[in-house]
Amino acid sequence: MAITREPTLTTADHLRRTLDGAWHDTKEKVRVDLNRDEFLPHYTPDLAEARAKTLEQMALLTAAGNAANGFRIEHGGTGNVGAAVTSIELLAMSDLSLMVKAGVQWGLFGGAVENLGTERHHTRYVKPTIDLDLLGCFAMTETGHGSDVQSLETTATYDPDAAEFVIHSPTPSARKDYIGGAAQHATMAAVFAQLLVPGTDGEETESKGVHCLLVPIRDEEGNDLPGVTTSDCGHKGGLPGVDNGRIVFDHVRVPRENLLNRYGDVDEDGNYTSPIDNVSRRFFTMLGTLVRGRITVGGSAAAAARVALTIATKYALQRRQFSSPEGDTEIAIMDYLAHQRRLLPLIAQAYALAFAQNELVSTLDRLQTSPDQDPQAQRELENRAAGLKVANTAFATRAIQECREACGGAGYLMENRLVALKADTDVFTTFEGDNTVLTQLVAKELLTGYADEVQGMSPVEWMRFAVDTVGDVVKKRTAATQIIQTLLDTRQDNEEEGSLFNRGTQLDMFGEREEYLLASAARRLQGAFKREDDPFDAFNFVQDHVLEAARAHIDRVVLEAFVAGIDECEDETAKELLGELCDIYALTVIEDNKAWFIEHRRLSVERAKAVTRGVNERCRSLRPHVDTIATGLGVPEYLLGAALLDGPGTDG
Repeated sequence: MAITREPTLTTADHLRRTLDGAWHDTKEKVRVDLNRDEFLPHYTPDLAEARAKTLEQMALLTAAGNAANGFRIEHGGTGNVGAAVTSIELLAMSDLSLMVKAGVQWGLFGGAVENLGTERHHTRYVKPTIDLDLLGCFAMTETGHGSDVQSLETTATYDPDAAEFVIHSPTPSARKDYIGGAAQHATMAAVFAQLLVPGTDGEETESKGVHCLLVPIRDEEGNDLPGVTTSDCGHKGGLPGVDNGRIVFDHVRVPRENLLNRYGDVDEDGNYTSPIDNVSRRFFTMLGTLVRGRITVGGSAAAAARVALTIATKYALQRRQFSSPEGDTEIAIMDYLAHQRRLLPLIAQAYALAFAQNELVSTLDRLQTSPDQDPQAQRELENRAAGLKVANTAFATRAIQECREACGGAGYLMENRLVALKADTDVFTTFEGDNTVLTQLVAKELLTGYADEVQGMSPVEWMRFAVDTVGDVVKKRTAATQIIQTLLDTRQDNEEEGSLFNRGTQLDMFGEREEYLLASAARRLQGAFKREDDPFDAFNFVQDHVLEAARAHIDRVVLEAFVAGIDECEDETAKELLGELCDIYALTVIEDNKAWFIEHRRLSVERAKAVTRGVNERCRSLRPHVDTIATGLGVPEYLLGAALLDGPGTDG
């Protein structure tokens, strides 16, 4: 009998497997599923053609079984939440329009039905959503309200005589805007609206806060239903395959049963009941169940950045410029320190963020598949999701632009994909939460210890609350607590020779910066509140400090995740490369913030210069391994889609 042997894994294979983390098998399946002509990267500027292609691709994903991930087994899914997120993330390597369209259909619309609905909704809608027999959209954002979802203007007024809700857009700013699927394909919308029920004490109606209802918007022929007016957002800066549109409701009636009633229900007589009495807490509990979308957006942006980095790095290995001293051949541009400095810190950050994303997805999977709900753990997950969404999407914007420029004129051609990657990911910094607002949210939660009262507070309300409650911030770790502590115990004084490459020293510097910024932000908040007459002015006075504290927190979380990821690597050679990449990541963050470290006497001027020398040293030592670490980012060759890589000359 023939003996089959496992193929020998290369160092790049070990890097990829480590970077894939717990979801390696899922990611490998998606890579295989995407290895067909229909999923190869393409440039399709025609909206109708691009939208049709995206819908065809989704049908192929459904046939391959990818759509069932994330839905519970009893509803026709697999119950694999982590696989659902990572599957959609990997789609970004093929086509970001496909990633967004799939995220809207199965993550946002399907997630709303499953997580906010009850058995009557699950039985009727989940399986058709998985199979694409029901195409949905997620109608939350309005022209006048994006980040401030609690102030949405669309109303859902209950009519007890007809046992129906009346969905209405009372003002022009109540129009649902930028809604993926609303322009063409969706036949039903998950509509977030102010729930109005018959009032008491002589009031005509009273509001129970924002709830979600299922509202049909089109018939089978694609025509708007009575009272519904949809329109097309048209050409955008990217994502041509996503049919973003607008929806206006004019007293549209839906049955009482269309209210997704897990957290709030209305009986036939108009009586409202909820397991959560507090309006604000109820609202944020609802949103918390939909955190998967925010996590997916961040991870997908980072996946797109890994594509760009792979293209730019492999191009730099084959592209030659200027003669060598001997004059017989030109020099590969990757041999120049300036070019190494452009790309290697970004590659290091790509690895760091991927490890942090793995940790986040594992936490999401654990919490959403656990029979026991832990509100505190859920709040911490939401905070981490907000922070990493900011980090991932901001990184993608910067990294893809740098890759575009690093490829010169070739990077500007559509056939080399970098322009499309830049355009398609540009909006990621604003949807699923504006990055500045989310950064502020991270700081608010840290400074007030995840207090329930914080959720939904305006800056002025939060300011009043914070001055009485901020205190010592408890540092929470999710990644390899024992490993981190052991390394911290080995830290050296950061003025010692070689200390900058000491992992404990790096961790200590990141942690010290975070702690100082949070503590000093708390002191400034309290001082400003006493000094300023207007609470808004007091908050505004320290907003920059609050945001910087949140960024320091995110940096520390990402570094710790990188350290934990290295520990999971089973190959010593790959582990050594990861260690050097981690050095580049840590030293680059310190270098970018060296002014703070010098100002606060955490780093002397001379040692600050040593940080720059340390980055250069690691760039030089990693130069022989650049192709390996780029391949380790996990982007299959058939998904690179860049004609510039077909040029003459290679260099490994």
